[in-house]
Amino acid sequence: MILTVTLNTALDITYRVRSLRPHTSHRVSEVVERPGGKGLNVARVLAALGHEVTVTGFTGGATGRTVQEQLTAVPGLVDALVPVTGPTRRTIAVVDERSGDTTQLNEPGPTVTPAEWSAFQEEYEDLVPSVSAVALCGSLPPGVPVGAYAGLVRTAKAAGVPVLLDTSGEALRRGVAARPDILKPNAEELSELTGSHEPLRATQDARRRGARSVVATLGKDGLLAVTPEGRWRATPPTPVSGNPTGAGDSVVAALLSGLVRQLPWPTRLTHAAALSAATVLTPVAGEFDRPTYEDLLERVAVTREVGAA
Repeated sequence: MILTVTLNTALDITYRVRSLRPHTSHRVSEVVERPGGKGLNVARVLAALGHEVTVTGFTGGATGRTVQEQLTAVPGLVDALVPVTGPTRRTIAVVDERSGDTTQLNEPGPTVTPAEWSAFQEEYEDLVPSVSAVALCGSLPPGVPVGAYAGLVRTAKAAGVPVLLDTSGEALRRGVAARPDILKPNAEELSELTGSHEPLRATQDARRRGARSVVATLGKDGLLAVTPEGRWRATPPTPVSGNPTGAGDSVVAALLSGLVRQLPWPTRLTHAAALSAATVLTPVAGEFDRPTYEDLLERVAVTREVGAA
């Protein structure tokens, strides 16, 4: 069983329009609703890969009930979300069919009270000892301490459970100091954390700050991993165009899957790059195009970097 934590859950709503233009009205050709927030996206991908997954975090109001109702339809997924008074947020993605670009609008999350935060911590401490890995994903809703992820990392490590961290800003800065087993930043988050825009230097710096392994997502340049076993780059054979929302979450899912299956790092990265590219071809986060994924597993290039990690 894998545990994913989404403190700022959402209902993801995707609108498709023929061409997105400012200051005009648009006819929406398709509307899709899915449970959202990074950890829920990760969980849905893991479930599709055949893993049993428990999801926890916060849920509230009518939007939260919709999220939970949709989660119950996902085979292999267990709902352990903690109720809060405030309503779960919505995120709006507007997909421009002509260009393929996506415009994202993210509502703020509910304000979490100290009592609600304490209730979550108790739930988390109960869940951690029974799982094989933990993923801490996404932003923090108002009211949750900025050092929350650092504390959750330490709880998992104290229980002997490997933990992956995927967040940003000050939550990332504090969380990495708690020494997660895997850190998964994108290029922007990596440069914000380290002050460096050179991916290899920044990834090595992030590892020195506490993470055991760092896997950076670099868009069209694929993945860069710095681990105790070595350094690798993984790239798909050709660039993939489509909806990039959720591609990083699929990388997290692949890394967790490889971790619990004890796959070697090059194989983990092959799956991560293939799954990320296959996600770009789907209209919503938390899903992937399986034929593309299986095809790319044979064609992703993973190269080892020369020198010590």
